[in-house]
Amino acid sequence: NIVLPHQGIVHRDIKPENLLLYSKEMGISSLKIADFGLEDAKENSLASTTCGTPGYVAPEVLMQKPYGKACDYWSIGVVTFILLSGTPPFYEEDNFEYLNKLKTVDMILSRDMSNVSDEAKDFISKVLTANPETRLNCEQMLAHKWMTKDLKNGPKLANAK
Repeated sequence: NIVLPHQGIVHRDIKPENLLLYSKEMGISSLKIADFGLEDAKENSLASTTCGTPGYVAPEVLMQKPYGKACDYWSIGVVTFILLSGTPPFYEEDNFEYLNKLKTVDMILSRDMSNVSDEAKDFISKVLTANPETRLNCEQMLAHKWMTKDLKNGPKLANAK
């Protein structure tokens, strides 16, 4: 069960703390998004309020440009990067330098990514792109080769049968 931003909601604060894994039975689960305090549900309109959690906010939001659903796609890319590497894609001790890196999408794909597949790196690079018009949308993310790859020969969980 996936709630997609194309359903008329721009969450504007997607981050790991707002993702909940729900499972009725082992093996049957869904990912739920929580905390809709910053959501914008105006259909076909652009927001302009600078909001969200630093580190997950899209460049267009920080640059105070009108933005839409693509800001959530960016956040999904950041969360994916963190889940795969254990580190954020952008890091700088100085806030000004951090914002400059983010605005120019100066991402470090090589950092802690040696065990990440080329397909996953391709996915991240197509989601974490500065131009929201060329950023993968939900349907494109779900159709990406990394998401549709046959995993039957991939890693197994310790409790998997």
